[in-house]
Amino acid sequence: MKDDRTSHLAQLEAEAIFVMREVAAQFERPVLLFSGGKDSIVMVHVASKAFAPGRIPFPLLHIDTGHNFAETLRFRDALVGRVGAELLVRYVQDSIDAGRAVEEKGPDASRNVLQIVTLLDAIEELKIDAALGGGRRDEEKARAKERFFSHRDRFGQWDPKNQRPELWSLYNGAKAPGEHFRVFPLSNWTEMDVWQYVAAEEIPIPSLYFAHQREVVERDGTLLARSPWISLLDGEAYENRTIRFRTIGDATCTGAVVSAAGSLEEVIAEVAAARVTERGGRHDDRRSESAMEDRKRQGYF
Repeated sequence: MKDDRTSHLAQLEAEAIFVMREVAAQFERPVLLFSGGKDSIVMVHVASKAFAPGRIPFPLLHIDTGHNFAETLRFRDALVGRVGAELLVRYVQDSIDAGRAVEEKGPDASRNVLQIVTLLDAIEELKIDAALGGGRRDEEKARAKERFFSHRDRFGQWDPKNQRPELWSLYNGAKAPGEHFRVFPLSNWTEMDVWQYVAAEEIPIPSLYFAHQREVVERDGTLLARSPWISLLDGEAYENRTIRFRTIGDATCTGAVVSAAGSLEEVIAEVAAARVTERGGRHDDRRSESAMEDRKRQGYF
């Protein structure tokens, strides 16, 4: 941290470090779920500080939908090389080829939800007992129910009514064979906290977060970037817009926002004035009122 003005960020960082060290102490085979987005990038940065001067003592796990932005994958590989972390990748395409997941059809087809199968298979294959994620309570109402240590049953399912109570900072990682925990060290952070932390710590982030020219199509109020996996519907056409992304995920459901923010300072100012939530541009969250909770109950991130 650079000065006293960021003391609240220092407290959030200290909390996240404490949670990560608790995971390292309580679990045998943890992983850090890495998507290439700003939250997981902050997680890697905090983990590097938590265990310095040693390396991060658990691997990063990327569930690759095959529909990623090229910038995300380039950034992921550069980051892993820079911090010296172990990277594990499991592919949704492998789950489809094995008949474990079924490709969606139709104009809004996405592989986002198919990640659940690949993730749960990876957890079973690698015998993961704790998966650290960058989810925050301010993102979405289903995530607001999460605990730092979030229990999953032996089917990888989440039941918000069956969570371990958290007494102050005493985290209970007790589980039965086959069960695991999802752990969210950034639970108490907001989108603004993340951006201010990225700025204070001078953390590199993908270029997708800054304003740039890109061909997009507007569909049901969402700006979707041109990609090989999106087919235009009757009456639709791509247009060149100056946009950036507030979240980064599967390209088929991650919406952009019109923006001229080309620096961290401008991004922070834009977020401060925003009247649309961070996930307001996510096409997958609009499928139903309970879309995120439904996915989480099935084992989503």
